[in-house]
Parts: sequence; C-alpha cells; structure tokens
Amino acid sequence: MTNMNKSEVLDEKLFLPASDSEKATAEVMRPSVGYWRDAWRRLRANKVAMGSLLVILLVVLAAIIGPMLSPYAYDQINKGSENLPPSAQHIFGTDSLGRDLFTRTMIGARISLSVGVVAAIMISIIGILYGAISGYFGGWVDIVMMRIIDIVYSVPTILIVILLQVALKTPIDTFLNSANAPNFLKNLGVGLISIFFVLALLYWVDMARIVRGQILALKEQEFVLAAKVLGASNRDIIFKHLVPNCIGQIIVVATLKIPEAIFVESFLSFIGLGVSIPMASLGSLSQTALKGIYSYPYMLFFPAATISIIILSINLFGDGLRDALDPRMKK
Repeated sequence: MTNMNKSEVLDEKLFLPASDSEKATAEVMRPSVGYWRDAWRRLRANKVAMGSLLVILLVVLAAIIGPMLSPYAYDQINKGSENLPPSAQHIFGTDSLGRDLFTRTMIGARISLSVGVVAAIMISIIGILYGAISGYFGGWVDIVMMRIIDIVYSVPTILIVILLQVALKTPIDTFLNSANAPNFLKNLGVGLISIFFVLALLYWVDMARIVRGQILALKEQEFVLAAKVLGASNRDIIFKHLVPNCIGQIIVVATLKIPEAIFVESFLSFIGLGVSIPMASLGSLSQTALKGIYSYPYMLFFPAATISIIILSINLFGDGLRDALDPRMKK
C-alpha cells in the first residue's frame, strides 16, 4: 500500500449505494421470466403460428356448433334435393341422396379432429412409457427395446395399416355385438375403434425415440442423483423427475402427430376401411364425390379443402410450438 500512488487508490464514493433515481434509470436488458411464459411470448411473436391457431379454433368451433345450427341431420335424405349446387338453403350443396353436405362435412371434420386428438393421446402414453423405460435403464434393456423400434420402422406402414384394419374389423365387430360391450364403444363403430388400434400399434415409435433421447441426456444430471440418494424409486424418478422435464418436446411431438393421424383416418375412409355408413368422414365424402368430380366438383372441393386446411394449420402451429418450446431458440 505504501508503494501505491495516490492516484491508484480507489475512491470510496464509488462504492456508495445507488440512489432511487439512478436505479430508475438503470436499463433492464431482459426481465426474468419463467419457461412457459417465455415460450408463450415467443409463440405470440410467431404470426404464422398464431394465425394457424386461430384457424384451428374456428374449424373446431364450426365442427362442434355447425351441425347443431344446421336444420338437416347428417343422414337425412331429402327427396327432390339431389345433387344441388351450393345455395342459401344448402351452403355446400347436397349429394346424390339429397343429404346436406355442410352438415356432413362438419360431422366429418368432427370425426377427423377426434381421431387426431385421441390418437395423439394414445401415441403419447405408449411412447412416453416405452421411451422412458428404455432410456432410463439402458444396457441390454435399451438395446432390445430399440431393436423392436427398428423392426417397426422397417415395415411398410401403409401396407401394415391396411392389413391390420382388415384383420381387426371381424374380432372388434364380434365384441361390439356381444352383450358385454359398452354402449359408448358401440356408438363409435367398428371403423373408428379399429383405426384407434392401428394408430396406437404403429405410430408411437417417434414419440418413444424423442423421449428416450431426452431421458438419456437428463438421467446423468445432479437432480437425478439427489433423488436416488434420497431413496426415490425408479418409478418416481422416471415419472416425477425425468418425464416432466421432457414435457416441452412431448407436447410438440404430440401436436405434430394429430395431422398425421387425421391423414391416416382420411386415407382409410377414402379406400373404404374407415368409418361405417351412414356416418360421414372427410375421407369417405371425398371418395363418394370422386365418382362425379366432372359433373359435381363442389362435392369433392369442400371435404378436400377442409382436410387440407386442418392438416396445414396444425402442422404450421406445431412448427411454431416447437420453436417456442425449444430453449435453444432463445435470444
């Protein structure tokens, strides 16, 4: 200290607490926000994703309320009103039996959205369980489970979907005709139940791989070691500590599985393996309209346009959701 020049001695005034005016003028570069609030901020900044969300909400609202407001039932045959073009009385026109196409299209959209949401939930449950067990235990358990996924990946999906759909229809129909079958399953019909089975059996592998990768990255973290030291069971570690930390990726994958399930349902209905007559589906409506595409193109336009809008909107929203929930996109 004796060798230090007086000019090098720090002034004690530099260490005085900041005044209220100085605190008020201090610039806050980025306020502290939580993960979900920050994700919502990024999602709102994505105009394409928010526009897609608005379209999805409008389609869902139309699918729920539209048939209720329509004066026609989806299976109501109106004699003398066959093959009418769009008009004030029939917004989307009528089909060859005089049934109102607006009502049938909205019912088809309701079925497609229901299939997409239910299938995404089933796929998420199976994929989360499978991927979490594989990633957490590792070793030979992981090797065997991943080889099973490779086998599922290697088979031609559409062919297996068609074969399973045909093979499952007879046993499901036999069960539904039995006295023990619940009424809500009978109301769904053979076609929808078999579609749910097919989607659950084949489309969970992507979810399982995503969850496995996240678990592999997280299971070596300190909080997992602390849980083990405190005596937490493997089940608690997986479902109380690891899976909640993968929720962002799970939501994104589940969202992107909805349009995939809708496409599969529409495709199966288009080739006659979907919902049962007289229930309407966007795929079955398109298949019926294909026969008269040159004479009555509006019959194909409205269900095909509805399918396209639903799938495109959910895909765009899923992309925006992925960017919002990915911390690596944070600036």
